[in-house]
Amino acid sequence: MAAEPGKMQAPAGTNGFAPVEAEVLRVRTLRGAWRWLLVGAAALTIFLCVNQQFVLRFFVGFTPLNTEYYYALVLVVLPFVFVIFPGHARARLDRVAWYDAALFALTIAASLVLLVNIRKAAELGWEFGGAPAHLVWTGYVMWALLMEGLRRTGGWGLMLSVLPFTLYPLVADSAWLGPLKGTESTAAQTSAYHVLSSESLLGIPIQAFAETVIGFLVFGTALMMTGAGKFFIDVAFALCGTFRGGAAKVCIFASGLLGMMSGSILSNVLTAGAMTIPVMKRTGFSSVYAGAIEACASTGAVLAPPVMGATAFVMAQFLGVSYAQVAAAAAIPAALYYFGLFLQVDAYAARHGLKGIPREDLPRLWDAIKEGWYYAFAIALLIFMLLVMKRESHAPFYATLLLLALNQTFNREKWGWATVVRFLEVNGRTFVELVGILAGCGLLIGAFSVTGVISSLANDLLTIAGNNAFALLAMAALTSLVLGLGLTTTACYIFLAILVGPALEKAGLNKMAIHMFVFYWGMLSSITPPVAIASFAAAGIAGAPAMQTGWASMRVGSIIYFIPFFFVLNPAFVLQGPWYESLYLTLSAGVGSIFICGGLQGYQLFIGDLRGSGRMEWPIRLLLILAGFLLAVPGGGIMPWSHEQMAGVALATLAPTLALAWWFTCRRRAAAL
Repeated sequence: MAAEPGKMQAPAGTNGFAPVEAEVLRVRTLRGAWRWLLVGAAALTIFLCVNQQFVLRFFVGFTPLNTEYYYALVLVVLPFVFVIFPGHARARLDRVAWYDAALFALTIAASLVLLVNIRKAAELGWEFGGAPAHLVWTGYVMWALLMEGLRRTGGWGLMLSVLPFTLYPLVADSAWLGPLKGTESTAAQTSAYHVLSSESLLGIPIQAFAETVIGFLVFGTALMMTGAGKFFIDVAFALCGTFRGGAAKVCIFASGLLGMMSGSILSNVLTAGAMTIPVMKRTGFSSVYAGAIEACASTGAVLAPPVMGATAFVMAQFLGVSYAQVAAAAAIPAALYYFGLFLQVDAYAARHGLKGIPREDLPRLWDAIKEGWYYAFAIALLIFMLLVMKRESHAPFYATLLLLALNQTFNREKWGWATVVRFLEVNGRTFVELVGILAGCGLLIGAFSVTGVISSLANDLLTIAGNNAFALLAMAALTSLVLGLGLTTTACYIFLAILVGPALEKAGLNKMAIHMFVFYWGMLSSITPPVAIASFAAAGIAGAPAMQTGWASMRVGSIIYFIPFFFVLNPAFVLQGPWYESLYLTLSAGVGSIFICGGLQGYQLFIGDLRGSGRMEWPIRLLLILAGFLLAVPGGGIMPWSHEQMAGVALATLAPTLALAWWFTCRRRAAAL
């Protein structure tokens, strides 16, 4: 960061909406004809979406079915998985190999055959049997292509997790499957169901992408490429830079602001981290902790409304509700996430004596606002159309048009033709990666759908847990942690929503709270080794060991592993109850978090460094954590105690613990004089 106020610049090459995981995978930068094909594919994808969502009827005399529209998107986007993502570690990145070009052409051919026949398949019910042989064999080809595409975009772990389940219908009637035993299908029936039904390849993930994700990705890209990244970072530096551990607090604030608009973890890391990590290191944070703080701060991007990650749109499809309802439900969990992280960092900075940034080295708030005030109008329009007009599929397109008009009117750096091409290219790469992951994961849903095993599995899980909702929640959290070791956030959510969600519903928990719990835990795979994509990307910027940064991310953000339990125990946390109860629970959880973080970091706000307690330090810290949990966890519902009883026990524990900590701290200060 430059010392001259207001002169901080966003890092080159990071002002676009980054693909979810492209920066941690080996990817090709397309040139020549391949690049222009990608730009054209991105433009065609946006055109198809706008035509379908706004019913513009550009196809005169022909109205495409939804399934035809979905297959058109697969046809346009999926082939590029094989030219952007190389097939192996030794593949050249400066040109497209002949076999990748062959897979590109084969994907086009298979998609085209299925697109042409999908209307007739719907009329004749071919997805349930009787499909012509050529469609069955095309289905086999597409099946294989989807698994290879999943391997290239999500890695071996994701592909090997999904592939057995896509084959599961072939052996579903086997006795050794136990709780997973279901209706068996032949290979031909399974192939037809995977590629012709609206429950598998064309299922919830691709439907979410086609209906809402495209528009929000376009808005996120436009926002970042008009300079929003620099604006939000400047505002964060101006507001938080002078506080203790100021650079880390800037990191949290800036990443929160960016995440609200981009919904991209990697975009956050690369945009904010390139500026905040070096400053954190200069103000006393180790390279490992600087990377860990940025990773945790950026991971909240997929949870922060109004623009959330792709998983939120998949959740809306699972729940059968509008995206606006999901965004509203995420508001309190997102606030608790960033508040808990802020408290952790503040306690860490206080315990280690880390100072803020001198005011003369920071941009002026008014100067930052003057340069980016017009972003507020585009964001306000987006929120108004989401929450008031309930037009989530249209909102991002109108907001993008307004943003571009304002940019061309007020911004010194106006868009030219080269910027438009770059805009389409960045969108195209994002579309390709998401479709590669979402289409492959769709087959997972299709496999469970065709076997009809979900309802029986829910009953079996309840039996295993002894009809105990707490045991089921612990099982869900543990399963998520294990799945997070090898899966992306979206894939992890889909697995848990299918496997554990129905059982938790039968245990009497609120459906929205369950899916938010699963979503939140799936999100944490971004900072949980060995995947930890956010931690690894931040480690690259910080010059720190990747795995050390991953483990440090878990320590720095330890409280955020417990926050999901707060809101799943009472749906008022996700706005599924009276407003006054939501307000009370949020305040109670916020206050409880203060003591949890104090105990975790060894520095209690308003008391001081707990190392002054000598041998009593750890007992005091453990009591603070316990009391904080009692205060933060809601009573009622499946809890045996009410809110008031929980608060009473918490205060009875806190009062003597804080008094003891204060006495030890005062005694140490007196001894130091």
